[in-house]
Amino acid sequence: YPSGNLAIIITREDDQLICIVQEDEPRTTKIRAVFQSDGRSTCYYPNGDEWINMNIHGGQYLDQTGSRVKRWMWPNVSPGPHVPLSPIFISLNRHVGIRILAQDKIIISFLAMGRQAKFNMGTKVQVGTAGRLPAPAPLGKDELLLLAFRVRILQLFDRMRACINFPSSEQWNKMQPPAYLLTQAAKILEFCAATDISTELHSSIRAIVNA
Repeated sequence: YPSGNLAIIITREDDQLICIVQEDEPRTTKIRAVFQSDGRSTCYYPNGDEWINMNIHGGQYLDQTGSRVKRWMWPNVSPGPHVPLSPIFISLNRHVGIRILAQDKIIISFLAMGRQAKFNMGTKVQVGTAGRLPAPAPLGKDELLLLAFRVRILQLFDRMRACINFPSSEQWNKMQPPAYLLTQAAKILEFCAATDISTELHSSIRAIVNA
């Protein structure tokens, strides 16, 4: 950055390249985006919430409340109809922009002091001999717990907002969480059912998201 802070790091880990975009801050290394040559990428809002997430199958775009704005599938990577991608452009800050045009055209643009640099971190995944991509790896128990606690925290924030908006009413305590939180809770329980975890852990995660 013009400030002298490191903006973009490109490194190699085993057989893949990793590109990390950092925020323009002097004492922290807040990560704004991570792009991997195996097809996995994530962009984050300034507060650290997930903004865009992509993998070898497709991607999704979330708003700052965690609700999904759009979802797409990459063409020619799965049988049957797919949801196409409409080009996406976001600005991580005033110097770094991300343009998502296709699976193999994910452009990171850096502009400062009248000069520009561009990096293409897109990748073209090869379809296997059976015509299908391998199933995504199941989530581990730590990831499942983190997702469950995230939903629980968002539920508590929503209840706090209701309490502030209706301080003299007891009805806020009976209000249902927003639809997107109910959907996320249901999805986590689906992940639990598809993952080899203990019954005790499954019950604990269910209690967290349904509290």
